[in-house]
Amino acid sequence: MALLPLFPLDVVLLPGTPLPLHIFEPRYKEMIGECRTTNAPFGVVRALEEGIAEIGYTAEIVTVTKEYSDGRLDLIAEGRQRFEVLELNQERSFLRAEVLLVPDEPGVPTAEERARAIQVHRDILSLAGAAQDISETDEGALSFHIAGSLPLDLDFKQILLAMRSESQRIPALAAYLEGVLPNLRRAARAREKAGGNGHAH
Repeated sequence: MALLPLFPLDVVLLPGTPLPLHIFEPRYKEMIGECRTTNAPFGVVRALEEGIAEIGYTAEIVTVTKEYSDGRLDLIAEGRQRFEVLELNQERSFLRAEVLLVPDEPGVPTAEERARAIQVHRDILSLAGAAQDISETDEGALSFHIAGSLPLDLDFKQILLAMRSESQRIPALAAYLEGVLPNLRRAARAREKAGGNGHAH
């Protein structure tokens, strides 16, 4: 497989989740220019203090929303396929890597596990005064859909990304969300109290 151009970012890209990007560095303008010309994907990996994460997702440019006269770009990319970085290549101005595409292994969560994850997601959204019906989400994509809709901790998102089956991800996600729910409830109650006494903060 040809070398995959990499874009290290302080994000964890999940499949099917749109990623808005503002391209301004010369090396990334060059990289994205080549990807657009050849209709090729690039890899999004989480930038760490010591290098990059080993697992990332290929991103496909879905649409370019704005082109500036100086060559900068605003675009929307979307996660497509998980990969593992095998070997980095630094011959170009931007990072490239030999990668191995890592498909999901078979395995679906039980109906109970799925219902638990949907319920806790609903509970969290309701605290924020939001709602989203995800019960019809494709069986293999529910965990990523839930994780993509919430501002989760990046370390946890990276762990989720590395799990290779939905039967692993759904129980882990439900347990993680149940762990953060009490704090969110406390924060919501504190907001209500603060907002209900007639004083502006």
